[in-house]
Amino acid sequence: MHLERLTALFRPRTAALAAALCASFFPSVPAWADDSAAITRIERNLASRVMLKGAPGASLADEMKRLNVPGVSVAVIRGGKLAWARAYGVAYAGGPAVTPETLFQAASVSKPVTALAAMRMVEGGKLALDADINNSLTSWKLPAGPDGAKASLRQLLSHTAGTSVSGFPGYAADAPLPTVLQILGGQAPANNKPVRIEAAPGAAWNYSGGGYTVVQQAMADTAGKPFDALLAESVLKPLGMRDSTFAQPLPAAMKARAAQPHDGKGQPYPGGAYTHPEMAAAGLWTTPSDVARFALAVQDIQAGRLKGVLSAELARTMLTPIQRNYALGFGIEGQAPRQAFGHTGANKGFRSSMLASFDGDNGVIVMTNGDNGGQLAASLERAVAIEYGWSVRQPKVREAVALSPELRKTYVGRYESPVLGSFEIAERDGKLGLSMKGGPFDTLYAESDKVLFMLERDAELRFEDADGGKIVGGPLNAPYKRVSL
Repeated sequence: MHLERLTALFRPRTAALAAALCASFFPSVPAWADDSAAITRIERNLASRVMLKGAPGASLADEMKRLNVPGVSVAVIRGGKLAWARAYGVAYAGGPAVTPETLFQAASVSKPVTALAAMRMVEGGKLALDADINNSLTSWKLPAGPDGAKASLRQLLSHTAGTSVSGFPGYAADAPLPTVLQILGGQAPANNKPVRIEAAPGAAWNYSGGGYTVVQQAMADTAGKPFDALLAESVLKPLGMRDSTFAQPLPAAMKARAAQPHDGKGQPYPGGAYTHPEMAAAGLWTTPSDVARFALAVQDIQAGRLKGVLSAELARTMLTPIQRNYALGFGIEGQAPRQAFGHTGANKGFRSSMLASFDGDNGVIVMTNGDNGGQLAASLERAVAIEYGWSVRQPKVREAVALSPELRKTYVGRYESPVLGSFEIAERDGKLGLSMKGGPFDTLYAESDKVLFMLERDAELRFEDADGGKIVGGPLNAPYKRVSL
């Protein structure tokens, strides 16, 4: 039995004991056995995007409760290895505790895994990066765009093909499932519009899960086998991702290990996880540890340390941004030589995030089973980045001043924005807070009596007059108007 499998049987608070027991049976103990103090600090000091100077972070337990996220699983890469993995909370109410082997929907973290499989086909001469994708499609053709425009694999993988359909909502357990061809054509029972080229390929970046579904069909047509089988053969098995599958719906044999999705109030979605026939864009079921294995492989391939999966040259092509800091399946952040690659994911009731450094030294993967889990994952990433001194994901530090009770009341009300819609500023327990579109209550802090800011968003509200009549600035630099108290 592997060490991580044995320690997964222990609750997090007894993990140190588990590591000690394992040390007597295994000659080589991973670094996380000695990382318990760092893990405890991370658990106690989650970091928001903006931190108050001198103030401690929030605890993981408190943030899970505040954001109504039932379960979270995390894996950390250090020194080019899977250093440690921990899990917290439950897979569903009344259900088992989350362990490092609990399965989650990766959502759009599926895209970089798909991109690696596609690049393997490119290297094998089965797909071409810059030819018309229709050359690889036999069961369906992508209609030409404006002025006869055609899309390439490189453009589809980098979201620069001008294709439609940003994302997919998935299908409830009792809903009829469309075929991939019905999804591409926007035909019932598919719940999306047709996938089409709507803008000039190469002209602009426009996120398109629809484009990845085109890639899915091209890969399946070319290989002559189902997409999930192709990905298992070309990526999951070679990289040791033994707890991962693109099969949709999740096979019955794996369901007992799966987390269930929850909405923003922490309530389970009826019928459980939604099904995503759009496997390339959103269909991967996996664990943070398996995603860490994927990230480690990408790090090693591009550095020339891992042979036989993909050439270092093509791996570096995958990690070269094309537009909007997006490469082929990966978002890229930071500046050379301190760069990182990653992706986030959002399916109904699941949120996930992957981040790994180019140099192979660091990485963190977080998976949750709640609609507010994206905020939790980001806070965990920053806590890990702070603990280990990373150059990316460091919070911004601001100072706050106290507002009088009378001044706080002048800001309370409902506001309208032509960009973000409506939001509400309210007062709870002597603190101002903002709630947007029914989301969580985010506390507002004051830089002055004219400027309020949030911790979860690097954004501020600038009041033009003392009674809160009009606000200028703020998120997206859009104007806001108070419409009622």
